[in-house]
Amino acid sequence: MKITKKRIFDLLWVLAFAVILIPTSRAWILKQLSFSPDIEAVSERVPLSTYDWQLIGVNTADLDFNTLKNNVVFVNFWATWCPGCVAEKPSIQALYNDYKDKIVFLSVTNDPKDKVDAYFKKKGYNLPVYNLKTREPKELRSESIPTTFVIDKKGFIVIKSGRADWDTAKTRRYLDDLIARE
Repeated sequence: MKITKKRIFDLLWVLAFAVILIPTSRAWILKQLSFSPDIEAVSERVPLSTYDWQLIGVNTADLDFNTLKNNVVFVNFWATWCPGCVAEKPSIQALYNDYKDKIVFLSVTNDPKDKVDAYFKKKGYNLPVYNLKTREPKELRSESIPTTFVIDKKGFIVIKSGRADWDTAKTRRYLDDLIARE
């Protein structure tokens, strides 16, 4: 069998359709294209205007966001059907495994409990998941998912990112620095 430009072109089309039609292949490709999240420049950091936000625990207790003042908080908006969310979730789980006693993790979704439970069981995840009871503060609103915010102890958004590889040395060094600050 002779390899021609047409055969190569046909193969690329087949691969493109596979990526479009098979969610796991999309997630794998997106994971390969992930990057470490950018840290907001100090001059561009935005403080939360309010901590008035109520969350319904999906696999954990309900939460009043007001109780998280003076903590480092990692807020990830995601869905089980979102390829970018699927791609970054293993790196978030890795951070959670190592930082769950130092940072508050909020994995926020509109997906119902049964979908989240099935997805987490299949993947072996144990992040705390929440549904919205009230609308999030305006500074945490985004038109797309995944979107993740890291909030420092003073209430400033220090990281705002779309899909990323969260389990990097750079991110871990920065989180360690945030934890150490007063």
